Amino acid sequence: MAQVLGIVDIVWRGRNIPVEKGAKFKRGGIQNTAVTYGRKVGRAQEFVASEITAVTNLEAGQRLGNLLDPGEDELQVVCDTGQTFVWGDAFLGETPEVTGGEGGKMELKWFGDEPEEILA
Repeated sequence: MAQVLGIVDIVWRGRNIPVEKGAKFKRGGIQNTAVTYGRKVGRAQEFVASEITAVTNLEAGQRLGNLLDPGEDELQVVCDTGQTFVWGDAFLGETPEVTGGEGGKMELKWFGDEPEEILA
């Protein structure tokens, strides 16, 4: 039986960010888009950004400002199936809402270029 993806770890700026089940990423890079003309369809290539989304929780003693710094830095998505995706210039998008009563849930969304994929 083959192992499939189960656990995703997020490492932002060298620090492991504990995330809830359901973290996801869309690998950026060159993709094809359909172009219709007359009664034909062709393809054109375009570059799309990577998107990485994960939910974490606000912990006692945590400095929210350190986590949400707007600058670019390294982001790693480490999969329990052996793949690690590394973005050297990732950045956080919109400042997340922090939800009280649900463990201080915050949905973090990073963007970046095409990642480097490392296989363990």
